[in-house]
Amino acid sequence: MADTDAFFRTEMLPPKEPPLSQRGVWKWMHENMFSSIGSGALTVLGILFVLYVLASAFPWFAHSVWHADSLRQCRDIVHKTWGPGTDGACWAVIRANWNLYLYGFYPMEQIWRPNLAFLLLLVALSPILFSRLPRKMIWFSACYPALAYWLIWGGTLWISVTIMAGFAVGALVLRFLGRIAGTALGVGGAVLGAVLWWLFVAAPVATALADIVPLHLTFVPSDKLGGFLLSFITGMCGIGFSLPMGILLSLGRRSDMPIIKTSCVLFIEFVRGVPLITLLFTASFLLAYFLPPGTTFDLVLRVIIMVTLFSAAYIAEVIRGGLAAIPRGQFEAADALGLDYWKAQRLIVMPQALKISIPGIVGVFIGLFKDTTLVIIVGLLDPLMGISNAVRANVAWNGVYWEPYIFAATIFFIFCFGMSRYSMYLEGKLKTDHR
Repeated sequence: MADTDAFFRTEMLPPKEPPLSQRGVWKWMHENMFSSIGSGALTVLGILFVLYVLASAFPWFAHSVWHADSLRQCRDIVHKTWGPGTDGACWAVIRANWNLYLYGFYPMEQIWRPNLAFLLLLVALSPILFSRLPRKMIWFSACYPALAYWLIWGGTLWISVTIMAGFAVGALVLRFLGRIAGTALGVGGAVLGAVLWWLFVAAPVATALADIVPLHLTFVPSDKLGGFLLSFITGMCGIGFSLPMGILLSLGRRSDMPIIKTSCVLFIEFVRGVPLITLLFTASFLLAYFLPPGTTFDLVLRVIIMVTLFSAAYIAEVIRGGLAAIPRGQFEAADALGLDYWKAQRLIVMPQALKISIPGIVGVFIGLFKDTTLVIIVGLLDPLMGISNAVRANVAWNGVYWEPYIFAATIFFIFCFGMSRYSMYLEGKLKTDHR
């Protein structure tokens, strides 16, 4: 048999690029768009549908008119520029009614007040949304609601100050009574102290301070609010107040105390079982029958309360799902460390539950912000239907249809998409596993 020598390569082969189908755009398209015959067929149909929509809508957008005083003038400009029978978007209606869409019928000479309130809102949200900022800024965030109320509605500043002082009184009662009688009695005493302050002390103190140092802005009634200003007020208040209320409701539903558990279950199931429109009707019309004669209750405040209660019921169920997902060992570990109920919830249980519940909570917030358009049911001018109807009631713009809805939908999309992206950022930031 002839001798054979084994061959061993002594040098490394130069690296080569993977096949074209296994790299770059082609790989992504193969995996996501053409991974099978069905997937490829759906991709082709989807592309054809998108091209059809673009081909149909592009001329309308391309023939846009931004400067005109009426719909007739818009059409004359389109026909003169692109020929008779041509159709185009008349965005001049948005430009001519810009302030109406943003502020409703808010007095023009006072527009600086909601603008300042919006800028301060960004400052107040910064330490809440981004942990790298100084934590001392959270004090401004706590005081912002009173300042925003004074800027938007006006009146004397001392009303807002005394209202915030009620929360300070409640916090002091909780701090001192909680050490002596326990957390439960401390919370009850704090609520009672704050309510007594608001009922009997706040008004005389505000009047006395207003006589000494008059800090006053022109009062703007709630029926002047409208447009995106009204949506922001209703949405931000609902989001800010419904989250802590939802947390308490979720804890109450899991409580071992029958009265608290039954009350929370009845509230959650009742609110989730009726449409939001029903609650808004109740706030607008039926509530007046249960109030003493001559009592006035601001309509926007009633809407905010109902929207907050509605959102809180849904958030409570979302957070309850997060609590149910936490292993039993976490509760036992809190007991082993000797923590009481509230410390265990604050330090161990609730942070994990909220992290799990972030997608559901943000979903409720997005739905809440879009549902602010339902205030048209109670006579308030939302930016989608109320303001659009008011604009079309003007003879100059009678006949405008698509442009107001597209503009309002775009603004809502920007804010809702922003909340969605922040939710994804927060999930990534709080992710502790490395899978």
